[in-house]
Amino acid sequence: MTVIELMEKRKKTWEAAKAFVDSHEDANGRLSAEDTETYNRMESEIQDLTDAINRQTHMEQLDKQLSKPVTEPITEKPGKAADENKTGRASSAYKDAMLTAFRTNFRTVSNILQEGIDANGGYLVPEEYDNRLIDTLNEENIMRKLGTVIRTSGEHKINIAGTKPAAAWIDEGGALQFSDATFGQTSMDAHKLHVAIKVTEELLYDSAFNLENYIITQFGKALANAEEDTFLNGDGKNKPLGLFAETGGGTVADTVTAISSDDVIKLIYDLGRPYRKSASFIMNDKTIAGLRLLKDNNGQYLWQPSYQAGEPDKILGYNIHTSSYATVDKIAFGDYSYYNIGDRGTRSFAELRELFAGNGMIGFVAKERVDGKLLLPEAVQILKVTE
Repeated sequence: MTVIELMEKRKKTWEAAKAFVDSHEDANGRLSAEDTETYNRMESEIQDLTDAINRQTHMEQLDKQLSKPVTEPITEKPGKAADENKTGRASSAYKDAMLTAFRTNFRTVSNILQEGIDANGGYLVPEEYDNRLIDTLNEENIMRKLGTVIRTSGEHKINIAGTKPAAAWIDEGGALQFSDATFGQTSMDAHKLHVAIKVTEELLYDSAFNLENYIITQFGKALANAEEDTFLNGDGKNKPLGLFAETGGGTVADTVTAISSDDVIKLIYDLGRPYRKSASFIMNDKTIAGLRLLKDNNGQYLWQPSYQAGEPDKILGYNIHTSSYATVDKIAFGDYSYYNIGDRGTRSFAELRELFAGNGMIGFVAKERVDGKLLLPEAVQILKVTE
């Protein structure tokens, strides 16, 4: 049988198994011993068909590989990937087992996944998935691009200078004098963020559908949106502390009723010179419309549109980053490398049992633990607009 024929047979067997359970369960959702044995045989057949599909797919891949013209002696074993020495979550076997678990709604869970059980439920994602999720987060979330990301395995304490060392002039041969710098500490905690997606049963069991890319893309974008919103607006209560937070966020440099060109220029110079070297603006898309019309005292527009793809627009030479999550009544200007993002551990996947079963959907949930804080409020100045 071909792979497609095997898939069709597996799909029909699975539909029959579900129909059998629906028609043989009692009022309490239980099956008799005889019916349980029948269902187990059907499930075993589904697993056998799955193994056959995987085997045939692997054979087809091998056939393509070995049918290529050989220009150099083959020095590695057929079918062995370059990462054959990788173990645990980094291995191909773990990744394949995770994909199989997804396609069977975690009814078929290989023993190799036991290496990545999450203490809070679910399974740690394969290392490759985690890297691809991080790439998606970095691409979709402006704060991950601009901030400083650290990976931690536990609570992370960061020292912050409370006073700056002072220099002193001394006479030739005089005794050296040192000022004592003091340090404060801030802790990077781990707040739990989870996001759910739904997949139709038809897509789940269709091997032609690239389930792996779909899951990573959907989870990555959903996590990135939730992170960006919180990294900008979070109040620090069971979530990260945002850049625009009233307490613990950036420093409010000024409050105005309407933004003028003088306000924008003043905002730039309210930021200390050491921070201006790497500074940029963050604002809501709607705020830009008003700023486009502002001119300086020489009649020149402050706005400088980008003429190169991938490059941000500028105001007075400083880059502008926009976010739909930035509040329309605030503009931030600063060096966002002082905003630290702490990733605790590894992301995990789990199934949502029975939640969407009634409408032919399968639910999955991704979880991560993350924190975010602006370490130096003076590194980001905020212009606040009131009506």
